[in-house]
Amino acid sequence: MTDLSPRHDWTRDDIANLYALPLDTLMAHALTVKQANWPDGKVQKSQLLSIKTGGCAEDCGYCSQSAHFDTGLDASKLMPLDEVVTAARRAKENGADRFCMGAAWRSLKDRDVPKVAAMIEAVKAEGLETCVTLGMLDDGQAEALKSAGLDYYNHNLDTSPEYYGKVVSTRTYDDRLETLGRARTAGLKLCCGGILGMGESREDRIGLIHELSKLTPHPESVPVNMLVPIEGTPLGHSPAISVIEMARAIAVCRVVFPQSWVRLSAGREGMTEEGQALCLLAGANSIFVGDRLLTTDNPEIDEDDAMMGQMGLEAAGRAEMEAPARRTTLIGS
Repeated sequence: MTDLSPRHDWTRDDIANLYALPLDTLMAHALTVKQANWPDGKVQKSQLLSIKTGGCAEDCGYCSQSAHFDTGLDASKLMPLDEVVTAARRAKENGADRFCMGAAWRSLKDRDVPKVAAMIEAVKAEGLETCVTLGMLDDGQAEALKSAGLDYYNHNLDTSPEYYGKVVSTRTYDDRLETLGRARTAGLKLCCGGILGMGESREDRIGLIHELSKLTPHPESVPVNMLVPIEGTPLGHSPAISVIEMARAIAVCRVVFPQSWVRLSAGREGMTEEGQALCLLAGANSIFVGDRLLTTDNPEIDEDDAMMGQMGLEAAGRAEMEAPARRTTLIGS
């Protein structure tokens, strides 16, 4: 039987068995779950802005913004408020309903909280959902961001606990979990997923999904990223992961996280239209829009509109952004 509502008792073996299903069987399960929980079939659009680029003290092996690697990226100061508001207005005009702001920091400093809070307030006033990714959080910071109107805090687990040390050494998996706990305690929704194609095994992908499944409640957004190799980083020459493996991981996430937005995130620029469509059919119902993510390219708005038009998909509006449990009666299994 397909589970149509959230479970918090998934084991690694459960997820491994799901992951190993023939792709058509797995996608059929994912489609059943998606139709039960997201009957409108619409796609949520987020836009991401780097409000402070480069110079990060972390050594994440995939990241062009790390101060440890020579990637040709110049560090910048925190973006002025008016420029953030202009970018948010443009994002809304282009169909985005959530505006995500990322700063290349190891952790948020107290002196920067008022500046980021002002950005959150201003973006919220434009009628957009707000999300930030600012590194690790300390006592009281998540509460201050929540008070400013923040909806989501993004902090990815990246990969399995076993493989994590091969990707980053400047912070631990427990550090990541602690920040997620601070955000959740403050009443923030979570945007938390990982990156595929960093040299990890399928077992590590299963381990990542299992760790995410243990978060209670599940993250409201689960981004699934395909590594975009950056010259100058330790993972800059990683072999590409297949789109079929991406679709398989997305389908598993759709089944395990039935009421979460599952986002086809970084890596779309390198996919064909058919590859992106496969991932959406596998259960993804959220994408990043705009021609840039933080420091990497993203498909143009017109390309996204054309693809979704061919698939008969529409963008989700603010009225449709509520958790499906509050707007949909679940189908019994």
